[in-house]
Amino acid sequence: MEISLFQAFLIGVVYYLGEVGTPWLTLLFSFTGLYRPLIGGTIVGFILGDPVQGCIIGATINLPYIAFINAGGTSPSNPGLAGTLGTALAMAAGVSPAVAISIAIPLGLLGTIIWIAHMSIDVIFVHVCDKAAAEGDINRLCFWHVWPPQIVMAIICIIPVTIGAFYGAGAVTDIIANMPERVLTALTVVGGVLPALGIAMNLRAINREGTLLFFVTGFFLVQYVNLPIIAIAIFAGVIAYVYTKLFMNAEEA
Repeated sequence: MEISLFQAFLIGVVYYLGEVGTPWLTLLFSFTGLYRPLIGGTIVGFILGDPVQGCIIGATINLPYIAFINAGGTSPSNPGLAGTLGTALAMAAGVSPAVAISIAIPLGLLGTIIWIAHMSIDVIFVHVCDKAAAEGDINRLCFWHVWPPQIVMAIICIIPVTIGAFYGAGAVTDIIANMPERVLTALTVVGGVLPALGIAMNLRAINREGTLLFFVTGFFLVQYVNLPIIAIAIFAGVIAYVYTKLFMNAEEA
């Protein structure tokens, strides 16, 4: 599969819109949406004309990041870059979802460079905002708080991903085609282990007082009542909403 320059640009835009700190789609549709490889990979699949394969690859890449969390502003990896560019390169090379993980994980690590560059450059705008706040210039404060940081972020997100998707697709395809069978098998094995690691981390997070019971309930509903996953997800969303409301009301009382 070949990726055109326009498609590569759209993939870069998807990565930018899902990156932490973009306000255009709200937090719900950016950090909790496009930033996740499942969602980002599906959108990339639409761009490349095969949303089903994009969803499959994105969901597979999402597994190692299923318990991913940014603690204290640090970013040990970048699921957004792994999901968007990783899915694009995997689809272009025509590899299996397991091998796609081996391609995407290093991209996620490289994505921390973009995050560090973004945060480092934004320090400049913080000082300008402090000066505007001290002078009581609200319009200037709002401008420097939103537009310059987003312009810089768009540049450092869209351009690298566009170049990587456009020029990297052919390179990855050639590498996969010339790769020895043993190496490809090793990548497949590694790609199969990484999702297990992500699931194990998620189970560790679930194994806490007040949350394990919900997991066990969902397991038995699937295993013995034969409810589909979508139905379980809907019930879980309703229960989580009600439980959160009750818990927050109890805390406030």
